[in-house]
Amino acid sequence: MRFKHWIDGHACDPASDRWLDVFDPATARAVAQVAAGNADDVDKAVAAARRAFPQWSSAASMERARWLERLADALEARLEDFAQAESRDGGKPIRLAREIEIPRAISNLRFFAHAATQFASESHHGQAGLNYTVRQPLGVVGTISPWNLPLYLLTWKIAPALAAGNTVVAKPSEVTPRTATMLGELAADIGLPAGVLNIVHGLGPEVGEALVTHRDVRAISFTGSTVVGKRIATMAAPLLKKVSLEMGGKNPTLVFADSDWQAQIATIARSAFQNSGQICLCGSRILVERSIYPAFRDALVAQATSLRVGDPDDENTDLGPLVSQAHFDKVMKAIAQAREDGGNVLCGGHALERPGWFVPPTIIDGLGQDCAGNREEIFGPVATLQAFDTDAEALAMANASDYGLAASIWTRDLVRAHRLAAGIHAGVVWINTWMMRDLRTPFGGMGQSGLGSEGGFEAMRFFTDTRNVGIFIG
Repeated sequence: MRFKHWIDGHACDPASDRWLDVFDPATARAVAQVAAGNADDVDKAVAAARRAFPQWSSAASMERARWLERLADALEARLEDFAQAESRDGGKPIRLAREIEIPRAISNLRFFAHAATQFASESHHGQAGLNYTVRQPLGVVGTISPWNLPLYLLTWKIAPALAAGNTVVAKPSEVTPRTATMLGELAADIGLPAGVLNIVHGLGPEVGEALVTHRDVRAISFTGSTVVGKRIATMAAPLLKKVSLEMGGKNPTLVFADSDWQAQIATIARSAFQNSGQICLCGSRILVERSIYPAFRDALVAQATSLRVGDPDDENTDLGPLVSQAHFDKVMKAIAQAREDGGNVLCGGHALERPGWFVPPTIIDGLGQDCAGNREEIFGPVATLQAFDTDAEALAMANASDYGLAASIWTRDLVRAHRLAAGIHAGVVWINTWMMRDLRTPFGGMGQSGLGSEGGFEAMRFFTDTRNVGIFIG
């Protein structure tokens, strides 16, 4: 099987005629190939998007909304096909793909279909004549999405871009290209105008960088590692190009003695290990009030070891494999470093003796605050435990990171919860829950976790230019 580009409404071979292997994480075997794009493919896709822009941008917002709804309907009709593809491509449990990730992709399309009709101009009067502000589409925009939530995050970007009237060149991860290709085919099946949505596969240095630096691409929306995000910012800055960067996290989970932690232990474990910890929002640093530390530690270890690690297509599997050999090696290196730094591995900490890139849930305590295990993003099924004595110490420990994406606070004391939520350096803070998402709310991080916000009207604003018109009233 070969996954081709989707440009100007058609499947296209790569200009270079080069292909990259695509692996099944559960077996570590190459099962397909994906187009290895280059700047020529990007040029072709951008040209198609430019040709499509005038008609798409001038269409009534209701018409663009109808197209997004049609795409959502078509995706929903094939939910099982997409769930199976996502599970196989990324190694994620089929239940996770079927019950959460593909439904969320559908919701992304439907939400921004509605946003297209609700995103409005503003007017101001009474101070200096009459002013009205309009927000107009940028033109051709580029989106770069990661391998961990392939369709979920691809639609999170393309839906607001299209809703706002832009045409899109999307670069999905070359590691998990299957569902992006299927979405391109689906768009053609429903008759989405050619050139409105284009998909170019390939490596970041060859396709991603060509997209970022292309003179006709007006904005880049990126989700991925902090290292790559910084490079994108560096390349885009001289071009004065709009960028939205959603990057890494080293998210704290604060558990207080007054919380209902016994009843919440399954959710806290899920927050650390869902999708084998390969979610930027996972709580990989678990901070626990000292008076409950021994009991909480033992309960968390018991919960983690009860999670079933196995084949993604097994309905009973809780955790599948890591996504690639390179990522497996990175996670195993991080665990080895934690041991060298004096960490005590309470469970997991090894590769499973079977084909594929399987690592069970791993919990480590005994690491110092400045150790790599507590500072650097691992992005795997690895969580560290640390004890604290006071609210002030908990806050200081939570903020002892260069990242600032998300945090969760577990306590019955809402005064404490609000005070800590205000003090934590994070763009998203949950209280007594995790991954509770309202698509209307802004989403973005601080520090090394990102630049700008996605979600709701924040995304619509990013994908538009603002023009104010002032009218003299004599």
